[in-house]
Amino acid sequence: MSEAKGPSTPQTDPSARDGFWTIFGIFLRLGLTSFGGPVAHLGYFREAFVERRGWMSDRLYADLVALCQFMPGPASSQVGFAIGLLRGGGWGGLAAWAGFTLPSALALIAIAYGLDALGSQDGAGWLQGLKAMAVAVVAQAVLGMARSLTPDAARASLAVVAAAMALFIPGITGQLIAIGVGAIVGLTLLRGAAAQASEPFSAQIPRPLALLCLAIFTGLLFGLPLLAAQSESGWLAALNGYFRAGALVFGGGHVVLPLLQADIVGEGWVSADAFIAGYGAAQAVPGPLFTFAAFLGAASEQSPNGLIGGLWALIAIFLSTPLLVIGLLPFWQDLRQSALARAALTGVNAAVVGLLLAALYDPVFTLGITQHSDLIIAMASFVALTMWKVPVWLVVPVAALVGAAVPFLTPLLAL
Repeated sequence: MSEAKGPSTPQTDPSARDGFWTIFGIFLRLGLTSFGGPVAHLGYFREAFVERRGWMSDRLYADLVALCQFMPGPASSQVGFAIGLLRGGGWGGLAAWAGFTLPSALALIAIAYGLDALGSQDGAGWLQGLKAMAVAVVAQAVLGMARSLTPDAARASLAVVAAAMALFIPGITGQLIAIGVGAIVGLTLLRGAAAQASEPFSAQIPRPLALLCLAIFTGLLFGLPLLAAQSESGWLAALNGYFRAGALVFGGGHVVLPLLQADIVGEGWVSADAFIAGYGAAQAVPGPLFTFAAFLGAASEQSPNGLIGGLWALIAIFLSTPLLVIGLLPFWQDLRQSALARAALTGVNAAVVGLLLAALYDPVFTLGITQHSDLIIAMASFVALTMWKVPVWLVVPVAALVGAAVPFLTPLLAL
């Protein structure tokens, strides 16, 4: 069943292609405005590429999200890289990653140089306004995906069960169990709903290249610790530490922090105070939280550090993303065409809606709605996005301004 769309919604064209700078410009705007964490990023991507530009259907988008949920590393960045890869080949994937990642990375490197002047942003009104606005972005994504991926009672019920699993079993364990249950239910109960073939796409990735990328990923994962232990090179040690942090974490986002703290603070590269201050600054910038590595690399007390150290850490922590996406996407493309795989994906996609629904509550709602004004910002943003069709990049600064004004307006309203 396809999603009902308004007359202004562009139609999907999986064969269309765009150049490097076109894709870079689109993702750059997302990189400058995508506040709210990895779940919100998936909402931004859906609004930009499913709703507004019609680059893909909800079904294909959910398939990509499901694939990236299975892979270790930064899930939202992997989805963005995959979208760029499908739209513009290898250069398109690079353009998507660079546009989405560099704004926050360069901002955090600059913050590492001037941390004392910045101070803590915890509790800042403008930041709270952005967190409230992220509630609307994720709610819009959940509503849109639910319409197309859970259109009947069975799949809607499965989404609720998946949401409950994610909420009651914390961390990536609950998410993987929910996806596994979705696949089993799809295979056993939803074969009729999966009669429609999955939307085809062309990854244009040769199998030898895919296998080479998987081999490089495996070689780095097991070889870098051995090389780093036998070498005194700070460059190699940093590559090993940040690569493992990006390659061993499922779910991305805040889950990477314990690994980074153990490797970076534990090795004495960055002080605990600087680590905490940098983490606070990472909450105040858009884009993926993994760019926190750029701050740590720039603030490191050993070489490499500064601008070069920040960029080195950034490349290292994201290196697993292209290796895994390029390595797995061709096999995922074939798997989706199998009747059994389509049945499993029907259940998995319903479970993905449930995971997003759970994330809408925790952490998006619980962090974004802490007072009456936050709820008002969230509701107004939701109406602006869904009814007035205001673009996200315009809603973001308005929400930040309103959030910044709330501390000044509240005493006046109490008079």
